[in-house]
Amino acid sequence: MPKHKNIKVIISDLDGTLLNPNHTISDYTKNIFKELHEQGYLIIVATGRHHLDAMSIVKNLGFPIYLVTSNGARIHAPNQELIYSKDIKSEQIKAILDLDIDPDISSIIFKEDFWYTSKTSEKLNAFQKDMTYPPKLVDYKKIDDFSGIKLFFNHDNHDKLVALHNTIQENNTDLISAFSLPTCLEFMDKDVDKSNAIAKILEIEGFTFEKTISFGDGFNDEKMLQSAKIGLIMYNAVESLKNKLPHLKVISSNANDGVAHYLFENFLKKEKVS
Repeated sequence: MPKHKNIKVIISDLDGTLLNPNHTISDYTKNIFKELHEQGYLIIVATGRHHLDAMSIVKNLGFPIYLVTSNGARIHAPNQELIYSKDIKSEQIKAILDLDIDPDISSIIFKEDFWYTSKTSEKLNAFQKDMTYPPKLVDYKKIDDFSGIKLFFNHDNHDKLVALHNTIQENNTDLISAFSLPTCLEFMDKDVDKSNAIAKILEIEGFTFEKTISFGDGFNDEKMLQSAKIGLIMYNAVESLKNKLPHLKVISSNANDGVAHYLFENFLKKEKVS
């Protein structure tokens, strides 16, 4: 189709987008992306996951890619070289954790090689098939260094997280926030966003957002979806995101390999038929 003719860069989120509900990349999706890579498309994966966790997943694609992690706080080149990093200062995180936070809410700090957590969560642990990025259960009153890549909170009650979000925002203007899932509230340095990190990659590779297509399902994908020439929302995305971006097309769910099927139909099908 004409609108896809000038697209040279394919950008995808991981959870709820490229990954199926079992948190894996299907064989069908792997084959589609491998063919696109061989045809010369630049592939970028942009996720809220930590880079150690994400690297263990994207290696299954079978070819090197640019990897944006922790919502843009880290960029790794296809050779896995770290080319950008941005952390939150220790005093910023400590100020938040000193607030009166409901003890039922898990408070989590992404460190470089592990993550601190106030509560053990089997649901969060299940996101990692291989525990390449291990958790450490801590009492935050007994640690000194709170610095981290990302701070986030997890609870099954979305309303509780919304209330916490509002409290934190009243007391802190130096960080930005996003709900990657209704159960996950995340905070990053104010300069961190997937779209900002992707812009750095595009500059390196000599492209602009006019050459990009992006896929996502969460509010941490919002700016990325809006910046791309073509932004596509997963069927399984929260309704509030679809309602906020009504001009963007909704495609099939991650359970149905929606990203791969869209790419096949719009980028590969003609070549297959011919």
